[in-house]
Formats: sequence, structure tokens, C-alpha cells
Amino acid sequence: MGNVFGRKSRPSRVTEQDKAVLQLKQQRDKLKQYQKRITLQLEKERLLAKQLLKDGRKEKALLLLKKKRYQDQLLDKTENQISNLERMVQDIEFMQIEMKVVEGLKVGNDCLKSMHEIMSIEDVERILDETQESIEYQRQIDEMLAGALTQEDEDAVLAELEAITQGEDVALPEVPTEPIPEVSDAAKAEPERREAKNKPAREMLAA
Repeated sequence: MGNVFGRKSRPSRVTEQDKAVLQLKQQRDKLKQYQKRITLQLEKERLLAKQLLKDGRKEKALLLLKKKRYQDQLLDKTENQISNLERMVQDIEFMQIEMKVVEGLKVGNDCLKSMHEIMSIEDVERILDETQESIEYQRQIDEMLAGALTQEDEDAVLAELEAITQGEDVALPEVPTEPIPEVSDAAKAEPERREAKNKPAREMLAA
């Protein structure tokens, strides 16, 4: 029980403008009900006046028509009042929309101001310069990859690719295609005679 009675009531979301619009609409609805009732009454009085004329009661019918004429004027005034109330309701509702728009613009303006305080013009210029440098660097890379190399660079790349493919980094001499000449018997025996001649000398040195 204490929690129930001690609970703080939430602030109402109904504004004074909402209350005014509600009251105006209630007054408009009452006038419309009055208008409808008078319209039905006038139709009955018109039929009654017609019947009185048939019965020869002209004075009574004339008096009834005068009353009807007065009520017709009241009906016209009621119609004008309803139009004024509806116009006022529309003006208030449109003003509420304008107030919400202004509040939204104020919030957006405050947000922009806080963002400007966080990021100064110098920071923006620096970021733009760094971005432009990055774009220029990427453009140079794209141009190189897109075929901006010279013909000499292209040849060097192809040569390196060929060397990697063959697994050879050094050029080897060409294999001779001419037949090797045959060695004579005297030339074949020359090393044996030299060996026999040098053998006694080596034995003496060894002794």
C-alpha cells in the first residue's frame, strides 16, 4: 500500500494545445448535433405549415413560417460557427506540427555545433590532405599494375620469370658439336716413359 500511494505520477504528455483542440472539437460536435436537431424540426414545421394551409388556418401557418425563418437564420449562424471552430482546430494542429519542426531543427543545430567543436577546420583540412595523398598513392600503384611499366621493365620481368621457370640463374657454356680428335700411340706411351724416368730419382730421395 505504501508503495502504491508513494509512487510518483508520471508527467502528463497531454499539452495545453491538446486540451484546447479537444475542447474545440467538443464544441463543434455539440453544434453539429444542434444543427441536425434544428434541421429535423424545420422540416416538420414546414410540413405542418403546409397542412395548416390546407385546413384554411393561414394565420397559424404564417406564424409558423416566421418561426421557421428565424430558425433558418440560426442554422446559418451555427454553420458559420462550426466552420470557425474547424478552422481554429486546423490552425492549432498545424502550429503544433510547426513547433515540432522547430524543435527538430534546434536539436539538429545543437548537434552540428557540438560536432564542429569536436572537429575543427584544421582537422578537416588535415584529414582531407591525408585522404588525397592516399588516393594519389593508390592511383600510382594502380597505374603500375595496369601496365604503366616501360618496355625495359617489361623485358626484365619476363627474363626473371623465364629464369625462375627454368631454375637457372647463370648461363652455361654451349656444348661443342665438333668431333674430338683421336690420340696417337706415341702420345699415349709418353706418360709411361716419363714415369719410368722419374722413378729412380724418387727412390734415391726416399733412401
